[in-house]
Amino acid sequence: MRRLLGLVLGGTLALTGHATAADPSFWKNEWPATDFSQTSLDSWAEVISGGPGKDGIPALSDPSFLPVAEGRGIDAREPVITVDLDGEAPRAYPIRYLTWHEIVNDRIGDVPVAVTFCPLCNSALTFDRRVAGQELTFGVSGKLRNSDMIMYDRETQSWWQQAIGTGIVGEMTGKTLTSLPSWMESYDDFTARSPDGLVMAEPAWNRAYGRNPYRGYDSSHRPFLYSGEMPPHGIAPLVRVVRVGDRAWPLARLAEAKELREDGVVLSWRAGQASALDSDFIRDGRDVGSVRVRDADGKDLPHDVMFAFAFHAFWPDGIWMLD
Repeated sequence: MRRLLGLVLGGTLALTGHATAADPSFWKNEWPATDFSQTSLDSWAEVISGGPGKDGIPALSDPSFLPVAEGRGIDAREPVITVDLDGEAPRAYPIRYLTWHEIVNDRIGDVPVAVTFCPLCNSALTFDRRVAGQELTFGVSGKLRNSDMIMYDRETQSWWQQAIGTGIVGEMTGKTLTSLPSWMESYDDFTARSPDGLVMAEPAWNRAYGRNPYRGYDSSHRPFLYSGEMPPHGIAPLVRVVRVGDRAWPLARLAEAKELREDGVVLSWRAGQASALDSDFIRDGRDVGSVRVRDADGKDLPHDVMFAFAFHAFWPDGIWMLD
């Protein structure tokens, strides 16, 4: 597989994949307030370093927004994460920013949200930041499990698995974040449907926004920083699947059909969204299309468009919705 370069610290950082010692006594130096006596992990060896340390990839909080009419510099094909909550203006969070920050802590009306993107799994999920009556603020731990980002909350220093929204280490072990409906689509689709919507403004960080530090990743034969079991049914590990609950539809099947109605779920696909993990510049990525997932009444449902290996890693008994 092609060597991946991450420009996550403003310079060039080679993501070598060397694991930090899987030992809480070692991690205590960096995480003195984390309660390592509480964990759902079978083995500490499941956790490895992704390269940067704690907050080496800086999460964002309270971002600024612009009306879409004033948005500049975002190509029509570039992917954004759309969050459209009842009674509020739809918001677009460009992947050109989330590639470098991975988490945005925001508030939409009265709802505190965490908009997240893990490039190594192509997992884009939005969560309600309230857990058991407490509002949390999330950061990037620098740790990975099954190649997926481990988040942490600043209030309890607990670790959270991004792909499943569940606490895995610390006081919040076993707690689950509420997933909110959101989806990835092209910026052109967002602006056409939401002319009165808002787009997140460029953060005030020195980052190469619009560049893809994971060039060619979604054309690789094997996932990066992953040693787990590969998907069944001859499915390539880095093809995209649409996950709804514990079910996964291969994106290629949906793209061919354009719409699928199965198990009470309506999935639709349309062309026009660039892959964020293909070319040097996100705007030049090949077309992977945009997905919407709704119930039979047309209500948007929480879902993820992730790589097949990640679905199998976190849902080993999951259902594959094949032809």
